[in-house]
Amino acid sequence: MKIIDFRLRPPAMGFLNARIYTRPDIRNRFTRQLGFEPAPSAEEKSLELMFQEMAAAGIEQGVCVGRNSSVLGSVSNADVAAVAKAYPDKFHPVGSIEAATRKEAMAQMQEILDLGIRIVNLEPGVWATPMHVDDRRLYPLYAFCEDNRIPVIMMTGGNAGPDITYTNPEHIDRVLGDFPDLAVVSSHGNWPWVQEIIHVAFRRPNLYLSPDMYLYNLPGHADYIQAANSFLADRMLFGTAYPMCPLKEYTEWFLTLPIKPDAMEKILHGNAEKLLKQAGRQ
Repeated sequence: MKIIDFRLRPPAMGFLNARIYTRPDIRNRFTRQLGFEPAPSAEEKSLELMFQEMAAAGIEQGVCVGRNSSVLGSVSNADVAAVAKAYPDKFHPVGSIEAATRKEAMAQMQEILDLGIRIVNLEPGVWATPMHVDDRRLYPLYAFCEDNRIPVIMMTGGNAGPDITYTNPEHIDRVLGDFPDLAVVSSHGNWPWVQEIIHVAFRRPNLYLSPDMYLYNLPGHADYIQAANSFLADRMLFGTAYPMCPLKEYTEWFLTLPIKPDAMEKILHGNAEKLLKQAGRQ
């Protein structure tokens, strides 16, 4: 069965400057709180070992999500593009933005496009100047992405900002309503607001959910699965949030979930392929 991991940060180049690799104590605390042991490839910062773990998990490709955050560490968009270019059969690149003004955001968007990347990741709650995702300074960027069919990944769950208001789903709901043709992926599944974000997805057909690490044995787990077996089958994405979760162990667990076979196929690769095709990656 084909598997595309929609949130994977490899131990390579500038990714090693992000806190997920510079602070293994913090990363491993989260990993162990979930009930996993850290992946050997993450501990050793070994790309070759990660490829072995991908193969053991049956993961064919990873969506290589960049990070541009004064709080969590950054990887340059040039490095993201270079990693994907070096391993085109393994990685799909996602650029990332950190900006305090509309003009800065648009300039960085152009840089991403110049690198041949057509998916963008936003984590505004962990920027030097924290913003909610519905901050009006971001609206020109959303309009540009909507007009040019560029999918946007937003970190709106988990530790998405300095306090829990940055995960409040009213902010992403407002963006989805104002830009109804913009394909938006909520990484971390907007956890812990599980029932609320499922309601948002019910009323906003442009929202995709990727619960990734926050699906694993945490409160709300059953609600995500119930939605995946019904209306959300076409808009849920498989993701490990590696290196936060080990690839093989997380995938083996995911495949045991009581998800209908046709929905499982869509979640593991079909829905990702739809977004990647929109971005010109298929």
